[in-house]
Amino acid sequence: MRETFIVVSGKTEDEAIQKALQQIGLDRDEVSVEIVERAKSGFLGIGGTQASVKVTYMTDEPERVAEEVVMEKTVVKAESARKEPVKQAPVSVPAADGSQTEQAIRFLGGLFERMGIAAEAKLVREEESTIYIELVGANMGAVIGRRGETLDAIQHLTNYSINRGREARIRVFLDAESYREKREEALIRLANKVAEKVVRYRKNMGLEPMNAYERHVIHTALQDVAGVTTYSAGSEPNRRVFVAYERGGETAPSASSKPTYKEWS
Repeated sequence: MRETFIVVSGKTEDEAIQKALQQIGLDRDEVSVEIVERAKSGFLGIGGTQASVKVTYMTDEPERVAEEVVMEKTVVKAESARKEPVKQAPVSVPAADGSQTEQAIRFLGGLFERMGIAAEAKLVREEESTIYIELVGANMGAVIGRRGETLDAIQHLTNYSINRGREARIRVFLDAESYREKREEALIRLANKVAEKVVRYRKNMGLEPMNAYERHVIHTALQDVAGVTTYSAGSEPNRRVFVAYERGGETAPSASSKPTYKEWS
């Protein structure tokens, strides 16, 4: 037996604690609870902060590796919002024509106004079924949120807004300060570091809960790495990737019954 912990979020502290207890299958008196962050309200649930709790308990399961990816908040001066991205400068949006691109730009502008955030949506490029938009402004930390959760929520709302009632669906892909590219690079570094530990110590390790795309990044990064295999376990939003030791083509017993991954497309 060893001591371990999980960090779970919820609308309230009580909800977060209940989620953690359901996930680990223990009672309240069998764990130790520490409040990591109090819940804060935001506009339409965006820009606010959920409650976060750390639940410590005893277990004999494979060791979990706390995610070692730290996405530092970048303070952007007001004038930086007028600078063009180095790799690909956003282009001007065409004249209003009722297109889904223009609808997305207008929706984002109205949303940021209601949120009280000085941010602007710039069209980067359009493909057959995808629109790439860069968000620029002086306070992108509030737009990105913890581990990109607010950015994902804004992207989801935008996609819903422009595709509602349409048969031909267009996907809107939002980014700010190249967050998604930096996040992907950090996840790949994390995956390789964990794989090295799995091979060295010959035991399975699990990562913190991630969304489907981030799990896909981990699986892809390790699919050709000798000595390890990956699988996902758990229910959303607490589904996580496990990296398992594999010797001679046979996975360690604790992971042998787990399915191969099929996460994101």
